[in-house]
Amino acid sequence: MAKLLSTPRLTSIHFRTVTSTLSNHSSPPIHSSPTLPPFPLHSNTSSFALYAPPPPVNNLRIHRSFSVSAFDTKNDDVSSSSKDETKDEPNVAEINGDDSATKEDQYPSGEFEFEEYGAWKRLIVKFKMLFAFPWERVRKGSVLTMKLRGQISDQLQSRFSSGLSLPQICENLMKAAYDPRISGVYLHIEPLGCGWGKVEEIRRHILDFRKSGKFIVGYAPACGEKEYYIGCACQELYAPPSAYFALYGLTVQASFLGGVFEKVGIEPQVQRIGKYKSAGDQLMRKSISDENREMLTALLDNIYGNWLEKVALTKGKKKEDIEQFVNDGVYQVERLKEESWITDIKYDDEVMSMLKERLGIPEDKKLPEVDYRKYSKVRRWTLGLAGYKDQIAVIRASGGISRTRSPFSSPSSGIIAEKLIEKIRSVRESKRYKAVVLRIDSPGGDALASDLMWREIRLLAESKPVIASMADVAASGGYYMAMAAQAIVAENLTLTGSIGVVTGKFNLGNLYEKIGFNKETISRGKYAELTAAEQRPFRPEEAELFAKSAQHAYTQFRNKAALSRSMTVHKMEEVAQGRVWSGKDALSRGLVDAVGGLSRAVAIAKQKANIPQERQVSVVELSRPSTSLPEVLSGIGSSLIGADGTLKELLNDVASSDGIQARMDGVMFEKLGGAAYTNPLFMLIKDCLSSF
Repeated sequence: MAKLLSTPRLTSIHFRTVTSTLSNHSSPPIHSSPTLPPFPLHSNTSSFALYAPPPPVNNLRIHRSFSVSAFDTKNDDVSSSSKDETKDEPNVAEINGDDSATKEDQYPSGEFEFEEYGAWKRLIVKFKMLFAFPWERVRKGSVLTMKLRGQISDQLQSRFSSGLSLPQICENLMKAAYDPRISGVYLHIEPLGCGWGKVEEIRRHILDFRKSGKFIVGYAPACGEKEYYIGCACQELYAPPSAYFALYGLTVQASFLGGVFEKVGIEPQVQRIGKYKSAGDQLMRKSISDENREMLTALLDNIYGNWLEKVALTKGKKKEDIEQFVNDGVYQVERLKEESWITDIKYDDEVMSMLKERLGIPEDKKLPEVDYRKYSKVRRWTLGLAGYKDQIAVIRASGGISRTRSPFSSPSSGIIAEKLIEKIRSVRESKRYKAVVLRIDSPGGDALASDLMWREIRLLAESKPVIASMADVAASGGYYMAMAAQAIVAENLTLTGSIGVVTGKFNLGNLYEKIGFNKETISRGKYAELTAAEQRPFRPEEAELFAKSAQHAYTQFRNKAALSRSMTVHKMEEVAQGRVWSGKDALSRGLVDAVGGLSRAVAIAKQKANIPQERQVSVVELSRPSTSLPEVLSGIGSSLIGADGTLKELLNDVASSDGIQARMDGVMFEKLGGAAYTNPLFMLIKDCLSSF
């Protein structure tokens, strides 16, 4: 996602992804920052046990092949000469067999397998519960209730945070499966603001919970495609008579500022490398390009096709029947019940009464419940899900990437390279962890920061296995981090790739003339005014230098990606050019190694570390956030924090934007990706323009 700042020039090189919006909400903004030389591109802990079945077919230990250069720490330089770019070299992928499906089968699935506790284990768990902390006490026969709505973070949240956390949601479902005090789960599912990667992870954990034999019931008063995707995974799904169901299909939108700039006298001078790098289109064009349309159509087809397929499988219907139902534009809740899209029409209190009757609780008694926040305090140790000898570390990297923390950023705002590097180094030096899973949910950011982290991840990968796990998005700078891992796992609908650059500045000469403003620049050095003189267009020699620097940066970015993924430069060029891929398509093109969630990444880490798949391991979270004052205020009910968030994010953008960016532009969408990455300032401008 791009950013808009007060300075009138774009950063010299932006490594970004697609400029588009897939929702009614967000539109991609612009980023601007001073020019830097192009390239080089760039706690507290808790643990839980992961149960995984034996490897599906074989016990062979499979090693992924890497180019020697990909892990050569003596020299990070990548040749950018045109001869090297076109030179024929053996394709490692072809030598090993370029069949992505076969390659993926070499990795363990990481599928959850529920194992009943034996008598001795049950006794130990009961004993631990006797000495549990007061806040861990749960009444026997309780129903775990969770409300899924709004934004869902991929980071662990502090006790004062008011938001939802994906790892805590998934952990609660796993704990509830083994907790003898929990009789079932009741989910309130309301409009979600997260991407499809997180939705897929939640759905997977719902299906895993069902293996315990306990009930899981959903209630959906307002339901779109994402909400139904989760709800239909429950054993039962209820809705009130007045429920809002909008299963009308998915849309994709792309915003263009060319006409706006033309009216106000701003001329974007953009050098785009990569035909799918749509940031240049966003600034210069008034309509969508064929390449951008091709990319967005492919992403939309992936998401819509996956939704139809999974819903059809869950409901036991044909895919064509599901599509026909969507095309009928059904909104009546009665018809949803008639055609078995929901279990029944009930209000919330009626569902609660039904659960009481099911559990044999008298009508005059209250249903015993434990909510998401309280149950998150129950330790895995109490349930016998922790304390195993082999440990695998999980390092979470979520949000935009910056090199240092700005004065306005909170401890949990985005990826701060210097902090993450400290964590990576401490894990590398520790003998405690057998392997590392790097969990990435980022559209990118500062390119220098991305490169520095990439280097540290490579060094870590030389000492122990490192597996990258992608959530909603891991593109541009986010993908750059993942490239250093020995294997990459993405969800089917993760947005990834975006290997391309765009560089440019704004010529504000006409605007200055219209408003009567003048600016004079005194400089020394032939190219001193390259981006400083926004009151005039590029001179011919400046335009030539700009184009060469953009091409140089793209060459290094692409070549490093080729080396890291054991591809020839020619092969990488075919999948680069700024294109954003879904996880499924990225797998077939060699950009990722397997499709799945965090559990599969852990299973692959066990395989790489020579840990038998049937052996339980403790997964240690190293990214617990420290509590900030805004989180405390939010936790006690301050309604001002949400409004303050926009200002805080804007100030953070202004304070930390110096430097080259490796960022995914204007991601996307309420329906395609997560709305969490949309820029608040651009939305403000959009609202102001719409008011005229």
